[in-house]
Amino acid sequence: MRLLGLSGIVSLAFVVCFSLAPAQDAATPAAGEKALGTQPYDQYASPDECQDCHVDIFQQWNQAMMSMCYTHHWDEIEYFNLAVPHAEVDEKVAGVKAGCNGCHAPLAFLAGDIPPPRPAEMSRANESVSCDICHTIAGFEGDTPYNFNFISTPGEAKFGPKADPASADHEVKKVEFLATAEFCGTCHNEKSPYGAWVKATHLEWKEGPYAKEGVTCQTCHMPRALGVCADGVEEEWVPQHLFHGAHDKGKLAGSVEMRMHPTESTSRPGAKVVVNIQLFNAKAGHKIPTGSVEDRIMWLHVTAKDASGKTYHLPVDKKGFDGEEYTIAADTYAYQDMGIPMGNAEFEGVQRDGVPVGDRIFRMAYFDPQGRMTIMQWNTASFGADYRIGPRETKLETFTWEVPADIAAGEVTFEAVLNYQKLVQPVAEFLGVPEEEAEVVVINTAETSVEIRK
Repeated sequence: MRLLGLSGIVSLAFVVCFSLAPAQDAATPAAGEKALGTQPYDQYASPDECQDCHVDIFQQWNQAMMSMCYTHHWDEIEYFNLAVPHAEVDEKVAGVKAGCNGCHAPLAFLAGDIPPPRPAEMSRANESVSCDICHTIAGFEGDTPYNFNFISTPGEAKFGPKADPASADHEVKKVEFLATAEFCGTCHNEKSPYGAWVKATHLEWKEGPYAKEGVTCQTCHMPRALGVCADGVEEEWVPQHLFHGAHDKGKLAGSVEMRMHPTESTSRPGAKVVVNIQLFNAKAGHKIPTGSVEDRIMWLHVTAKDASGKTYHLPVDKKGFDGEEYTIAADTYAYQDMGIPMGNAEFEGVQRDGVPVGDRIFRMAYFDPQGRMTIMQWNTASFGADYRIGPRETKLETFTWEVPADIAAGEVTFEAVLNYQKLVQPVAEFLGVPEEEAEVVVINTAETSVEIRK
């Protein structure tokens, strides 16, 4: 039995020959919103059926976010506490009640099981993005992969990036599309009901340097390694199915390189010290952060410690670009539109950032139709300044510090820490999301020093 590698990085996304089809005919399964309720559950094999032969790949998938994108705590809270009740009171966003499941619970979406049973009920929706979803994708409809416009063709044949005539359990068809970035884009690109690109990871990659070099999503998120079959026979190079991404500390670590230096090596009390910091996206083929940008926050925290051990916090120097106020941490409130699904028209929101005031935030603010900052991507009508770090982009930040008059003589050490959270802390606390979803992950650190003379 030969191993079959799932060559895709995204929640159920993919494309092939149908991507260029001008129109859908009777022989082509429906895609996107039209696919709702067109494929019953029993058309798809469960992951348990796959693990007998694909032992190692099953175990990789089983601990990857692909296997949890419906059962994951934050996704459950966001869907049932915000998206569903909002869809039921606002016709403009009514489609998200079904549509969220197009990528997070595709089996339930295709079966028309909307809303799916909650994860605790242990339905097949819990399979999330399963083996048979990805390996029966035949293409996508239209010119751009987005909003689950994949074409699923379940059956005895399973699709892979290579032919495998030795398989005893099912036919294997070579579908080169599974090795393309467009395969991922069908779920990692998303437009809101207002036409805003609320997820654009594939499009960011396409506009960046890696696309031109043929480095795809799978290159980084499904690195190849020698595989071993159930019968102990070593397989050729097989794409791994761990799909490392924003939930993986190892993937985040060092994704942004950081260096810092002062403009002068010595200073005196009452003088100003300027510290320069360079941040280089050396690792990601897309912007950082990407994906659920409305939820995610990356910020730069800088401190100075004098010779006596006293620590000072340094706020970032303003650059003066439009919308910069959303990229500098402040004690202000946002996310008032969460009051809509809660039935509270007077909801004042929650603290916007939850990080030290004055720190630089690398983000793109999402705004609802009323111009308020939102974490509900389906309610996004516009964006603020895009102050994320693009692939191979370097951002320069300066921090100006007035040396205290009473500072101790000797060395002052400056430390910069680049932090990351998958979900803004105040939102996580307000909605009762488990603490680990708002865990602070350190991406990188840097240090420099200045000698204080009196």
